[in-house]
Amino acid sequence: MIGREKRVLLRHYLEQGLSKTAIARELGIHRRTVYHWIETGQLDRTVDDAPVQYGPRKQGPSKLDPYKAMIRARLAEFPKLTAKRLFEEVQAAGYPGGYNLVKRYVRRVRPSPPLDPVVRFETPPGHQAQVDFAHFRLPWGRRYALLVVLGYSRLLWLRFYPKQNMSTLFGGLEAAFDAFGGVPREVLFDQMKAVIVKDLRYDGGPLVENAEFLRFSHHWGFRARACRPYRAKTKGKVERPIRYLRESFFYGRTFTSDSDLNHQATHWLQTVANVREHGTLKQRPLDRFQQERTELLPLASRPYRSLILSPPKPKARRSLGPSVPRITVERRPLQVYAQLAGGGR
Repeated sequence: MIGREKRVLLRHYLEQGLSKTAIARELGIHRRTVYHWIETGQLDRTVDDAPVQYGPRKQGPSKLDPYKAMIRARLAEFPKLTAKRLFEEVQAAGYPGGYNLVKRYVRRVRPSPPLDPVVRFETPPGHQAQVDFAHFRLPWGRRYALLVVLGYSRLLWLRFYPKQNMSTLFGGLEAAFDAFGGVPREVLFDQMKAVIVKDLRYDGGPLVENAEFLRFSHHWGFRARACRPYRAKTKGKVERPIRYLRESFFYGRTFTSDSDLNHQATHWLQTVANVREHGTLKQRPLDRFQQERTELLPLASRPYRSLILSPPKPKARRSLGPSVPRITVERRPLQVYAQLAGGGR
């Protein structure tokens, strides 16, 4: 049975006007076979009885073949050896080829390190919240989203601010505590060194060594901790909401002002983020928050008043109010002033 490739070639050669003998020579067959294919209508078949199968291309001998066992043995003992180092070693053993061949082979046979499964820790209700900033670019400037996530329920609070500093952090946390109706016993922070340096002298220690922040945490009754030592376990609850915030809320929306931005963010929290089924918990954060809210510490009796941070500056008035009198200057021709001076005629 003639195959598809030879059938195509046979038809092509016939259209070119080659003789049956020349076609047989080109195809490497007897010319009687060519006559048989034509007479039995092989050229008129449109499909094959069996699908064409292509196997992997057989690789020829390589200059590296005698040294492959050496490379595999070295990688088994030292999996992180570089391809450059292994190239030098096989060269010293007599390998006559180039570096690229060694590099491709090392990439193919290097043993993969075993994956260390990360089990994100869970905290009891009311025990912990995680806090971080995320920055966004808008037509009127950069804005910073302060995110607070309750560890047990994953209930999310956020607000956008024009500045990322300690005053923003304090005001945002107080607004979040008020929205939660209580205070978690522990607040976990990323290393917000940039936030601290802008407002206070910083000695290079962790966040919890900052005296002003310690006073703030004592006022509200929570313990402040930095995200260490293992970020994947300690900071995972807030890193995912930052990506979720970008993909589910920020991208593809239009905002007209800061108030519109925060209004839309609040609506998104109430209708999407806190009422969806959480991917890890398989429950709605709002439902789990009903169990967590009773375990939160009570709110402080008054907001925190800092003795170091400057209060927010009042906005400058852009126009004079109606109570400010306006001075009207009467314009007169020069002859009037000349007559008043006695020089008029």
